[in-house]
Amino acid sequence: MEKNYVVNIGRQLGSGGHEIGEKLAARLGIAFYDKELITLASKESGLCREFFEKADERPSQGLVGGLLGMRFPVMGEGISSMPNCLSNDALFKIQSDVIRQLAEKQSCVFVGRCADYILREHPCSINLFISASKDDRIRRISRQSHVTLEEAENLITKADKKRAEYYNYYSFKTWGAAATYHLCVDTSVLGIDRAIDFIESYIKLRLES
Repeated sequence: MEKNYVVNIGRQLGSGGHEIGEKLAARLGIAFYDKELITLASKESGLCREFFEKADERPSQGLVGGLLGMRFPVMGEGISSMPNCLSNDALFKIQSDVIRQLAEKQSCVFVGRCADYILREHPCSINLFISASKDDRIRRISRQSHVTLEEAENLITKADKKRAEYYNYYSFKTWGAAATYHLCVDTSVLGIDRAIDFIESYIKLRLES
């Protein structure tokens, strides 16, 4: 695996997509980015992390903060201000530039944030989608977040809706549809570790072709 490549992972909440991405990157010896992209985009732009967190995987919904004329802090010594003229689209553009810059320098695993669409012209991009049965997802989120099964189900419903709207809005494709990705993996069938084995084998075959 001498040439740089990127693995882009879309995932349902509770499917184990983040865990798979992190462990896969460690096994392959390449960089891993998920929430880290928010910090990097904040540093790159000089804008507070809070604004990227609020816009994270959300489609454009007008101006950040909601009202024209509001002012928000910029990173640096002390607190400075500037007119609030950044939409979610502008924040998406900043984060997209960060993703492209990272992919130019090294092999990476990216989780979410339309990385497959952003890197659609990358010479070696592998796009995956991780899913699981709803029952398995509910149990995993309930266990990880220490919430009831009902609360976990509500979190999953909201997250799926948000991620689908975000992905469909920016990529003009359909989130979770098999035709959108190179490979779709159901962790309810394989489990996390066997899914990683399977994906690693697939990546090696793709890079050899």
